[in-house]
Amino acid sequence: MNEQTIYLDNNATTPLHPEVIKELTNSFKNFGNPSSMHFFGRESTSRVEWARQQVALLINAREDEILFTGGGSESNNMVLKQFLPVSATRERNKVITSVIEHPSVLETVRELEKEGMEAVFIGVDSKGRVNIDKLEKAVDNKTALVSIMLANNEIGTIEDIKKISKIVHASGALMHTDAVQALGKIKVDVIDLGVDFLSFSGHKFYGPKGVGGLFIKHGLKISSLIHGGHQENGRRAGTINGPGIAGVGKAAEMANLELEEESLRLDKLRNKLEIGLMDSISNIYINGDIDSRLPGTLNLSFPGAEGESILLYLDIAGVAVSTGSACATGSLEPSHVLIATGVDIENAHGSIRFSFGKFNVEKDVDYVLSILPGIIEKIRMMSTFSSK
Repeated sequence: MNEQTIYLDNNATTPLHPEVIKELTNSFKNFGNPSSMHFFGRESTSRVEWARQQVALLINAREDEILFTGGGSESNNMVLKQFLPVSATRERNKVITSVIEHPSVLETVRELEKEGMEAVFIGVDSKGRVNIDKLEKAVDNKTALVSIMLANNEIGTIEDIKKISKIVHASGALMHTDAVQALGKIKVDVIDLGVDFLSFSGHKFYGPKGVGGLFIKHGLKISSLIHGGHQENGRRAGTINGPGIAGVGKAAEMANLELEEESLRLDKLRNKLEIGLMDSISNIYINGDIDSRLPGTLNLSFPGAEGESILLYLDIAGVAVSTGSACATGSLEPSHVLIATGVDIENAHGSIRFSFGKFNVEKDVDYVLSILPGIIEKIRMMSTFSSK
């Protein structure tokens, strides 16, 4: 391992914000069970409710619309497994999603399809944008729920959820968005987006792992995924993770304070890397929508160079990147997102995702620009020799 280490995989997970570390340190002292009525329990409860307030402020929601969960995957499953089957009727037995969703949505919808629900998977264009025309044709009076992610974790494309929500509601259906990659990176306003459900995860915006949440629009009912106790207003049984939730609350508070300035800074870092690589390496191209994507996310394909090889050479040089979604690490299958956008299998295998975060600086970009052109040249030469 190189002495210099640079982390450019912030879409997979983020380091803890310094203020979150302080919050967690203090919160671990509040050992009381939030369900207990005595002083120790009330002390823990007060910090949980403070955190609920901070998350509500971040997404422009009511405090009683925030349900804490174990993460984004649980939140997505809760909507699809607990709200959808209960709300669906013989008349409304259809769920619609896109082909580039996170596996926690795609796999759950496929399971629901096996159980008898009608499932429709909407395609995307070459930039990863959901085909609005096809979605509008698919949404009808049989549709119970539409689930489209706000921003894609692999290519960073931001979907027009506001427009999609209007189409969905016009048919009488409800709208869910997986905002795990968007929260803390771009402005997220549940009222402006017009969504009924929104999932998020703390570790994607400098909070702790194992804690996430779900926005449930006031007036909508959802049954519990985990049964037992009365926690979270009877919607999620189990002793509340007070310190973890407090950490997410602090992460939300800091995102509220820093988001605008930090987004601009990440855009500048991403753009410098993008321009530098395009100028110094021939035959590469950008995946995703360059006009509407997450700040700090850059997904590139390097024809003639295998993505895993690029990742390993960068890792040896002290740079951490990704070949796609962290949830798919270990799989030899090409990215389902890139394939859906029309990238061929070979070039999908030759893709790398760079995702910047709070602790990245300009010299990180300079270092990558100094080593990556040589790495690509070396891999392509070896590839040429091996094909002879």
